[in-house]
Amino acid sequence: MKTRFGWAVASTLLIASMGAAQAADMSMPMKAPSPVAPAPTWTGCYLDGGVGYSVWNNDHSTTFAGGTTTSVTTRDGGNGWLGRIGGGCDWQLNGEYSRWVIGGFADYDFAGARGSNTPSEVIVIPGLGGGLTPITANVNQTGTWYVGGRVGYVALPGLLTYVNAGWTGTRFSQGGEFSTFNGTAVNFAYPGWSSNNGWFVGGGTEYALPWFNGLFLRSEYRYASYGNHDIAEVSTLTGVADGNIEHVKTVDQTVTTSLVWKFNWGGPVMAKY
Repeated sequence: MKTRFGWAVASTLLIASMGAAQAADMSMPMKAPSPVAPAPTWTGCYLDGGVGYSVWNNDHSTTFAGGTTTSVTTRDGGNGWLGRIGGGCDWQLNGEYSRWVIGGFADYDFAGARGSNTPSEVIVIPGLGGGLTPITANVNQTGTWYVGGRVGYVALPGLLTYVNAGWTGTRFSQGGEFSTFNGTAVNFAYPGWSSNNGWFVGGGTEYALPWFNGLFLRSEYRYASYGNHDIAEVSTLTGVADGNIEHVKTVDQTVTTSLVWKFNWGGPVMAKY
């Protein structure tokens, strides 16, 4: 009798402990799975502005009056800071191509890249004993425009790498010529010029800044080449050309850092990378 009573008590305690365990399990909250972090999309139109540095080279030669003599080609250059403004639109592809971004843009650089031009000619300066002297002129790259497209690849969520290419034009101002030796003005000049038949290629990165939706940081390098441009030498006293023609071909390289604001940015999207 005692044995049966003992088994009954043991069974009751076992059932009670199992019920308590189940109740405890039911009372514990279930941990929800961690949400998938949203990744930024590059789809949208934007405005950008930044600063950078320009380094340019001018390869030039001179055909003298009458076209009978042409000088050898020499190289001059300059450098300086620039400010860039622009805008464009991007579209991030979908599906299996969701890492790819394509877009178009236009930029303008306000430049102050100063250098020199030393035409391959020597002249006689009155009052200096009739000797021949080489001449120099100050040159300043004042502005450059770009129109092009780009193709990007989302290397990491929030980080876009890209290449771009397109058409470009640039402008130079040029002062009057002076003696390279002593700075005496010679009353002649090759006026400033614009080269609008250029092309450029470049590349860079764009990073989504975490503290403000739609704001990106861009760093970029560009290489631009411009076609040959002919400049007629003129008298600064009369404005009449003297027949000398300088042939100029320009190459320009820039590095810039800009802030990009996508004003109709789509915001974060759930993306699998």
